[in-house]
Amino acid sequence: MAEEKKETEKTAETKKVYAAPTAHDYEVILEPVITEKSMALLQNDGKVTVKVAASSNKSEIKDSFQRLYQVAVEDVKVSNVSAKEKSRGSRYKGRVGGYKKAIVTLKEGNAVDLFKE
Repeated sequence: MAEEKKETEKTAETKKVYAAPTAHDYEVILEPVITEKSMALLQNDGKVTVKVAASSNKSEIKDSFQRLYQVAVEDVKVSNVSAKEKSRGSRYKGRVGGYKKAIVTLKEGNAVDLFKE
């Protein structure tokens, strides 16, 4: 019995180590999206929202995220955020550019600290 407990404790303590991040990983994952909704998703559901390169795909995002943050990824959802027209009063008009956004679901027991110094 004691041997079985030791074995299960060892397997629980071992953390999967991913390869070191490459320069390409930093080109794929651009920055986290910090909004009230994304923070609620992070705290309640373990989902991280990030801006990604427009040419990246789901598998590329998953691999890059795992190498950058050293966590296990369960699922990746991708969407395109469209550009929006903005104005300052009625005189000055402009555009806020669109971007590609990924919502990365982490496996149970994994966490990411987006505010590391």
